Amino acid sequence: MPDAIASPASAAAWRLLDELVRGGVSHVVLSPGSRSQALALAAARLEREGRIRLHVRIDERVAGFTALGIGRELGVPAAVVCTSGTAVANLLPAALEAHHSGVPLLLLTADRPPELRGVGANQTTRQPGLFDALARFATDAETPTGADGEGERMARLAALALAHATGRAGDAVPGPVHLNLPYREPLAGAIAEPDGEPGPSADVPPSAPARTTTILPRGPRTVVVAGEGAGADAEHLAHEAGWPLVAEIVSGARFGRRIIHGYRAALRDPELGGCVERAVVLGHPTLSREVAALLSDPAVDVVAVRRGGEELNLNGRTRPADAVAVEDGPVDDAWLGAWMRFSHAHAADLDAPAPDLPGLRSADPHERLDAVRAELDAVRRPLDRAQLVSAVWAATWPHDRLVFGSSRLVRVADALLPGKKVPVHANRGLAGIDGTVATAMGVALASQGPDRPGVTRVLLGDLAFLHDAGALLLPDFEDEPRVQVIVGNDRGGTIFDGLEVAATASDEDMTRVLYTPQSARIEQLAAAYGWEHHRVTTRGALDQALTSTVGRRRIIEVPLAR
Repeated sequence: MPDAIASPASAAAWRLLDELVRGGVSHVVLSPGSRSQALALAAARLEREGRIRLHVRIDERVAGFTALGIGRELGVPAAVVCTSGTAVANLLPAALEAHHSGVPLLLLTADRPPELRGVGANQTTRQPGLFDALARFATDAETPTGADGEGERMARLAALALAHATGRAGDAVPGPVHLNLPYREPLAGAIAEPDGEPGPSADVPPSAPARTTTILPRGPRTVVVAGEGAGADAEHLAHEAGWPLVAEIVSGARFGRRIIHGYRAALRDPELGGCVERAVVLGHPTLSREVAALLSDPAVDVVAVRRGGEELNLNGRTRPADAVAVEDGPVDDAWLGAWMRFSHAHAADLDAPAPDLPGLRSADPHERLDAVRAELDAVRRPLDRAQLVSAVWAATWPHDRLVFGSSRLVRVADALLPGKKVPVHANRGLAGIDGTVATAMGVALASQGPDRPGVTRVLLGDLAFLHDAGALLLPDFEDEPRVQVIVGNDRGGTIFDGLEVAATASDEDMTRVLYTPQSARIEQLAAAYGWEHHRVTTRGALDQALTSTVGRRRIIEVPLAR
């Protein structure tokens, strides 16, 4: 092996990544490329030293969403590394979602040095500024030359980037950070070892404004609205205050005693939704028009807890808050009781009919036969969307993770599923269908380990699945996460059936430009990427596929009627 030459690019890349890891970054997602080789080799060294988990993806869009999923799960940013040119642009969808959802994310984009920009050099475009509208912090870093103090400046840059990505600096809201990193040749070489032990991590004093808690009086008739990312805080507030909890299925707050089943109908009821005087919003609600109508009503006092991205203000007078709490005092039992009675009356029963167990034990052969038939009917019950979401919900527990795609199924789940304390993720910042499988892979990588059992399930439609099929590809040398991709396959975009266009457009036009009918062979796609494939048509077969412990990567295809 030839002697390695000195490389300012390698030294700077090492100091940057080393400082990020010392600051708490534990995952790096990498897409290979020439200009980013110094960063790639530094990441490989960190992996050999056992300091990071490294994930290599050939598609930068997949890499970006994988890093997004890791940040969603951990609340700590993953660093995503790519080369120059179109590679950088492929990170934009994940950066947009991170911005609008308040998810920490570090974008490390290698670049040509300034003298090669704007002169027609290969694989070169103007990368600085690409993420300025989204990034909590963005900079075009200095081009390493090996000058004195360069390593210290890289360390300070890393610490500053982390502070902004995690909300400890700037506007105090987590989100994406963009470090554009220009390098001159030689792009790889020897990294000088520092003398003695590394010094303390570079210190960037937090500059974020102090967070304040808004104390809410109990008086007005209030509901708590929990959207994506709300988490347990929403349930805690509703429980403490004695307020009804309108919790979307993607909120992570659909549990506890204040949950309102059938909340959409409740909000349409003039005696309930029509009497709301105040709505306290946590997370980002996106799944129902009834919630949007409530939050758009200028007569309703809306208090929205900041979450990242654009601040909620649908009615033009919404009050933002860093955090909320309720003042001491008695619960309005009449208000809460009316909502709870409605909730009890509207809880959906999605369980398969129980077999007649006494009949199975009967001495009468006719009674036993009827009981056996009832049991078989329950197991063979054909699947519809309600049974699909019910089965996935029933199979998922607190040590698991559930990721919803932006498909028709998430709305069915939101309308029907009961309360259960399950960790839920969804890309609802912009509610795009892209990156769903990659996000789930990131969630799985961040949530699983030798002492952390559980399965990450992602429930999505066929178009969202096909849109992100590249995320199924994993390198041969990486650990396989436990992931189930459950595809409700109705062979096209039937979500449009519920929109206004379905009442005005012709069947021909709907099919041609909206439904996107497809006949992809999902089982062959699974085989090509090395995944198990199960095609199930009954509730019993679905339950078995969801709970089987054989295999780590499984695609469960459920054919559905259009």
